[in-house]
Amino acid sequence: MTQTSFPERVADWPAAAVAGVAAGAILMVLDLFWSVAVTDAGPWAAPRMIAAIAMGPHVLQSSGFDLSVVGFALLAHYAFGIAGGLLLAAISAALRLDSSLGLAALTGAVFGAGLYLFNFYGMANFFPWFAEIRGWPTFLINLIFGMSAATLYWKLKRRGESDHALREAT
Repeated sequence: MTQTSFPERVADWPAAAVAGVAAGAILMVLDLFWSVAVTDAGPWAAPRMIAAIAMGPHVLQSSGFDLSVVGFALLAHYAFGIAGGLLLAAISAALRLDSSLGLAALTGAVFGAGLYLFNFYGMANFFPWFAEIRGWPTFLINLIFGMSAATLYWKLKRRGESDHALREAT
């Protein structure tokens, strides 16, 4: 019995970075909408939490708009989005989890759930202010991030010969 071997696949890094940035933007808009429409936290709570990672917890005590806090939060947020997009693409390409849109979206949902657990349970040990926003809304926003990043990556990635052959075989 012969074993079929598939050529090793490498992620499309530019597509992954763009997908991460775009999914981060989607997450940011949803978070902004949620914080203004549903909670009493206001639109600057999430940027303060993100900025406090590097600027220190004293940032959490401020209120209102602060350009340095929001600027740092935006840079950090998009850097985390790019990192998430790159990691998701690396996993998806290596395990061929980006071979169809449905599989990519499912992979993104699982990735988003894992990201939620990592950030709001693992990293909350180091940055305890993230523990206070655990819950279904934050979980759902992380699922949407993962699914958006995976779907956008699937749409944006260049498809090589091995992808076309795999698609024709299924």
